[in-house]
Amino acid sequence: MKYETVIGLEVHVQLLTDSKLFCNCSTKFGEEPNSQVCPICLGMPGVLPVINEKAVRLAVKSAFALNCKVSKFARFARKNYFYPDLPKNYQISQFEEPLATDGYINLHPHLSPGASLPLREYIPRIKEGGRKIRIKRAHLEEDAGKLLHEGETYSLIDFNRCGIPLLEIVSQPEIENPQEAEDYLNLLKLILKYLEVSDCNMEEGSLRCDANLSVRPEGKKEMGIKTEVKNMNSFKSVRKALTYERDRQIELLEKGERVSQETRLWDEKSQITLSMRSKEESQDYRYFPEPDLIPLTPKEEWIRKIEKEVTELPEARKKRFIESYHLSDYDAAVLTSQKPLADYFEEVVKQFRKPKLVSNWILTELLGRLNSQHLTISQSPLTPTYLTELLQLIEDGKISGKIGKGILLKVFQTEKSPASIVKEEGLTQISSQTELLRLVQEAIRENPKTVSDYKKGKERALGFLVGMVMRKTKGRANPVNVNKLLQEELKKI
Repeated sequence: MKYETVIGLEVHVQLLTDSKLFCNCSTKFGEEPNSQVCPICLGMPGVLPVINEKAVRLAVKSAFALNCKVSKFARFARKNYFYPDLPKNYQISQFEEPLATDGYINLHPHLSPGASLPLREYIPRIKEGGRKIRIKRAHLEEDAGKLLHEGETYSLIDFNRCGIPLLEIVSQPEIENPQEAEDYLNLLKLILKYLEVSDCNMEEGSLRCDANLSVRPEGKKEMGIKTEVKNMNSFKSVRKALTYERDRQIELLEKGERVSQETRLWDEKSQITLSMRSKEESQDYRYFPEPDLIPLTPKEEWIRKIEKEVTELPEARKKRFIESYHLSDYDAAVLTSQKPLADYFEEVVKQFRKPKLVSNWILTELLGRLNSQHLTISQSPLTPTYLTELLQLIEDGKISGKIGKGILLKVFQTEKSPASIVKEEGLTQISSQTELLRLVQEAIRENPKTVSDYKKGKERALGFLVGMVMRKTKGRANPVNVNKLLQEELKKI
């Protein structure tokens, strides 16, 4: 029997605020355990939460980018459950009246497997025919603390994360396979980073994903029994975990056994999912309206102001790069894969109006160097001004392209400007025709056999002579001029 896979994803995104959702405690990562807490986030008796306006603003901004409807009335609720890292024994979240609903993102085909990428990030390819994945809801909630297990004897609790503002984005259960789930997550991350609402750092817990998966006989409308998979620390792990879980459920059904509705953990080392607990339903959490917070009733004027803050998103920017700068689909996709990278490219093009040449240098030379040194584009010693200066030196004929590549390396080593490096090391191209002619004649005298081969019709011999002259000039000659002078001199022999 053939089976269909049905996947729904719940993504928790930490919003870029300096303070927590309901108190003034810092959200800075990596501080000493329990050093960023107060009576409010520790759930002490008698304290009252106060909503963080910036968190609401960032959540609304995200909602617009995800094509959601922003609610005119959103209310917080208490989600009751008992676990050591939840000091109040309930979480302040949103349930029946979330901040945003009914959104979607257009999921487009990604680069073919095995494609050679200059970046270690997903590069979306914006083409017609992509699938629309609907978003059921996006709501605000506070994070819980973190349990640190010390062997099998005891656990420690760090409450620093308690109260961190999260935006939970819940997709409709219509993702069809594990690869599509990974693509959805990568595109969602790209959009959120473009908006600058979150750094989406999975290693620091800024972005986490829980996945629900079920299988059913092909063509059947009724949903199968779902399992929830947690503890996945990368999008690649999400794909692997869902692939394993899909195959596990199909195997059970093929044996005539029943799939249990439960929460399972992904074991990265063993590459399997393990049963954690039976799956809770909404009634298990005994939701009821949060009595200490008034509902969110944003004014229309405030909402529209935030909507205007939603800048050009990756899909639109890629399309504009293709149309305005006449770049290939691939080049535009790479350049718009990170907002800082796209900004860098456009800053250079403003000063040096040859976008294709700028694109080539960024994709081929600059990104390769950054990747080898594990640097981001924002950390690049070769600033947009420096790259403009370097390209202008080549354009003006003052240095060759080969020398330019060497200068790029020296900028990384010294952080000096290309012009100062050229001046200090005397790297300008030889402009004296007399000096260049002398070196051409010298190369001809020193290589009589190569000259004889050229006269016999061996065109490669000319390339050898060009190389000899370039070696004598240490790359400071213009190869086109050298080629021309050689042909003129060889005709005289």
